[in-house]
Amino acid sequence: MRIVVHGQQAFGKAVLEALIARGETIVGVYVAPEKPGAKPDPLKEAALAAKLPVFQPASYRKPEVWEEFRKLAPDLQVMAFVTLFVPEEFLKIPTQGSIQYHPSLLPRYRGPSAINWPIINGDDETGLSIFWPDNGLDTGDVLLQRKTPIGPDDSLGSVYFDRLFPMGVEAMLEAVDLVKAEKAPRLKQDETLATYEGRCGAENARIDWGKPWRQVHNLIRGCNPAPGAWTKHGDQNLQIFEGRPLPAKSPKGIGGKMGEIVEVDAEGFTVVCADGRIKVLRVKPGDGAKVKAGEWASASGVAVGARLG
Repeated sequence: MRIVVHGQQAFGKAVLEALIARGETIVGVYVAPEKPGAKPDPLKEAALAAKLPVFQPASYRKPEVWEEFRKLAPDLQVMAFVTLFVPEEFLKIPTQGSIQYHPSLLPRYRGPSAINWPIINGDDETGLSIFWPDNGLDTGDVLLQRKTPIGPDDSLGSVYFDRLFPMGVEAMLEAVDLVKAEKAPRLKQDETLATYEGRCGAENARIDWGKPWRQVHNLIRGCNPAPGAWTKHGDQNLQIFEGRPLPAKSPKGIGGKMGEIVEVDAEGFTVVCADGRIKVLRVKPGDGAKVKAGEWASASGVAVGARLG
């Protein structure tokens, strides 16, 4: 089977290398164009190292791009972390079609930040889907899915790098095997269960200390490492990457005002929220690097009584 790999970054590289390692016939690699001044994409570097032809069109809507793809005579397109829109005219060129990785249990969490939102929303489970893309946004038929739990202290980083990344590579290989064996399912997504969340960016990541501790904690871990939950310390943005929730035993046990720092020690500092407190353990000030929260508090002179937000 003649396979084209389409993707970018570390995940695309890992999928390409896994396919090469087991002897698949790779006839070309499509990679997102780099921004001016950016380092070469890891997938591009891996493809060049394997002496594979690399293509980086800025758009997949052009007939000349379709014709260039058609000349590769592909049987299957394997899409590993694709962010540009790819129309059906391109997707259907391979004789066996195209399959794509998405890091959620479709039809839930369609969209570009599918790993962040289940954590932010407090879900206890997420997963991945390999599906047959179409002109919709993550709406194509599902080929296979894999689930993984979300623990109470999991972050975006731990869910993705420890589980959804390696599971995704394995699932891609399994999906290719199913296509080759002509046993790949095409399961319609249930539109009554579909959800869409937009990109999780800085505008979504601002901490509201008036929210319950669970929501604050989920936001911090769902935005770690990106985009980074943040609050204000004076005129400066302060990103918070790790914290420990301290639920109040009773409403009277909260103490202090929302966003008020009520304790500072070598480990970090403790902030009041609606129904408890958050012990902040790791931060990044707007003009600095990630540090232990206690180090930042000591260096910046933060004291009990200061308010964030």
